[in-house]
Amino acid sequence: MRHRGELCGGLPGLTLPLPLPPIVDLQLTHDALLSSTLNHGLKVMGDRWTAAVLLGAFTGVKRFEDWQVQLTIPRSTLTDRLGKLVKLGLLRQRPYQERPRRQAYHLTQAGLKLYDQVLMIWMWERRWGQRARSLPGYLRHKSCGHPFLPVLACTACSEKTGMNDLTFSLQPVPELLLAENLSRNARVTSASTQSMGQGLRVDRWSLLIVTAVVLGCHYFDELGRVLGIVSSVLARRLSGMVETGLLLAQPDVADARRMRYRLTPASRDLFGYLVCFSTWASRDYLQQPSAIRPVHKACGHRFVPKVLCSACRAPVLPWEVSFSDKPD
Repeated sequence: MRHRGELCGGLPGLTLPLPLPPIVDLQLTHDALLSSTLNHGLKVMGDRWTAAVLLGAFTGVKRFEDWQVQLTIPRSTLTDRLGKLVKLGLLRQRPYQERPRRQAYHLTQAGLKLYDQVLMIWMWERRWGQRARSLPGYLRHKSCGHPFLPVLACTACSEKTGMNDLTFSLQPVPELLLAENLSRNARVTSASTQSMGQGLRVDRWSLLIVTAVVLGCHYFDELGRVLGIVSSVLARRLSGMVETGLLLAQPDVADARRMRYRLTPASRDLFGYLVCFSTWASRDYLQQPSAIRPVHKACGHRFVPKVLCSACRAPVLPWEVSFSDKPD
């Protein structure tokens, strides 16, 4: 008996079947996604404005009025997001030097730990985002004196690492899964169709959909099962992500009535942001292990991301980088 996906030995007149995709354990993937540090971190940091305000803080914005002008954000919304970042201990308020009655916002030591993910946001925005013109266009590494691009690398071996260089194991975290189930039981599960607009064209649910596709879920029913999104909302989400270029929808080769969702170059470029954010949420916010555990194929170690300077290959620290609009 021939196993599925086995080639037919090159016999004349026979068409070799395409290899079937690996079977995904949907229950395991569901539990891992919902108990992931990525999911729980995005609950507090994954909305459109919080990411945009944080990016502004790293590029030198300190005053309320400057954020409002740059982002065209409603005053009440900006007040709420700044207050949330202060409460999380990522920003602190100080009197503004020139106008002591006004408050300026500064990154704290805890806030500076988000630098890797902010560099990944900046990279993505410069290539794919809607705010490229309003962001500084160049980075300079003060340590080596050269302009540079951030390079995602493995902490264990310092080699440049992309999504295809990793394997993933799933180990749900019971405490986080329980917290997720309790919060879902206390409300109606929904997924807003609002995107980050001024910042990333994605938000928490879009990032979780991209993650589900990375883990092998390519069909509507699979995505609905592992994410727990109601069908009507998921359909709108997927349609919007296809329209904006974050997903590619193609008829399945085995059944043209089914659509197979695949990543695009734009969504693949979100990988650096996803792994850096998940690492921050695990290590610095939740102090819990990640339910989605990547391993670097090349060195065999658990993948922990670090960001290097493309010019000198040294780790990039926030106080060693300057932003500018010109290449100098």
